[in-house]
Amino acid sequence: MTDEVETTVLWRPVGRAELALIEQSGWTAFPPRLEHQPFFYPVANENYAAQIARDWNTKDAASGYTGFVTRFRVRSDHLARHPLQTAGARVHQEYWIPAEEMDAFNQAIVGPIEVVAEFHGEGA
Repeated sequence: MTDEVETTVLWRPVGRAELALIEQSGWTAFPPRLEHQPFFYPVANENYAAQIARDWNTKDAASGYTGFVTRFRVRSDHLARHPLQTAGARVHQEYWIPAEEMDAFNQAIVGPIEVVAEFHGEGA
């Protein structure tokens, strides 16, 4: 019998400010949502995360004109509470985690949050 917990790999595109907050957590948690952010949107595949980081974050001053793709693992039993959503094309799959559940979501993260890609826009 094993003590290993089943996990699901997810990705999250972030800008400079959010990445700095993740680093401050010791690479273990995402920051609380801001008042105008009722949901946290981790995505189900790296291509979708890269598309957002490259095409949106690099054009956004609030992101520092830089997009980072983070990869992390979350306990599958916790993630099962949230249905997978498709936001557009079939590749655009994401989870909608209510802002008030961020503490519980962060506690379900297994291992570190890693940066796996970085994109820079003209203003970076």
